[in-house]
Amino acid sequence: MKVLGFHHVAVQVRDVARVAAFYTELLQLPELKRFHRPDGSLRSIWVGTSTAQAQTQGGFIAVEGAEAGVSGAIGFSMVALRIEASQRRTIVEELARRGLPLERETGWTLYVRDPEGNLVGLSHHPDDSPSTP
Repeated sequence: MKVLGFHHVAVQVRDVARVAAFYTELLQLPELKRFHRPDGSLRSIWVGTSTAQAQTQGGFIAVEGAEAGVSGAIGFSMVALRIEASQRRTIVEELARRGLPLERETGWTLYVRDPEGNLVGLSHHPDDSPSTP
């Protein structure tokens, strides 16, 4: 398994726009993307980690809205590391071989827990994988 570097850190918040403004207005970091839920409400804003950065390749902060009724799960919730899209299937097999179950997965990211239970994402966004489910 080969990790290519930092991908992103996710932070769960109650007010996505307000927290993202802290990073974009006060810290002058660039807003990269906005994502909305099917009902049109704001789900997350991705913020670059460098003012010179024009894309997500250098890593980013994902300011994500916490689900309604969530308590105690607010704050930094995950670190994601970059992987090659072509290695996704091999990584899934290696995790299984080591007895590490996938917590969940998306089209770009595999989620697994470290020995202390911290969530780690292994992501190849924005590159699609030939083995993406």
